[in-house]
Amino acid sequence: MKMRIGHGYDVHRLVEGRDLIIGGVKIPHTLGLLGHSDADVLLHAIMDAVLGALGMGDIGKHFPDSDERYKGISSLLLAEKVCDIMKEKGAQLENIDCTVIAQKPKLAPFIETMKENIARVFCCDSACVNVKATTEEGLGFSGAEEGIASHAVCLLRFKE
Repeated sequence: MKMRIGHGYDVHRLVEGRDLIIGGVKIPHTLGLLGHSDADVLLHAIMDAVLGALGMGDIGKHFPDSDERYKGISSLLLAEKVCDIMKEKGAQLENIDCTVIAQKPKLAPFIETMKENIARVFCCDSACVNVKATTEEGLGFSGAEEGIASHAVCLLRFKE
């Protein structure tokens, strides 16, 4: 059985006047993430991990910020497209593990819904999805509340 891993990383700046959407969940906060799409830092890292495991570049290659079709688009819709690509390549998500790095807001109350969203979009059981949140104890850009980052790793299993 062929298996491949992928890693994804994404970061977006926090700004006023935008919704904060992480893992497909709108989170109450005074700031949101800046980006061409909804700037969902978690889903972007996950999509990059899946595309990496497929050897197919990153989301910028597939959904460029110069393309107006993707302006303001929900990253859940983009993740569905990545899942379609994954299926076309004969792969299935075995598991995904990701970490969101944010000083504020506290994400623990939203993690279960994030996991459910990710599992639904990638057609897997929510037990195959792990989402963690941490701070950088006031250090760096996330600690200074200038932005939010996310890392993701995934394991894909390919049909024989």
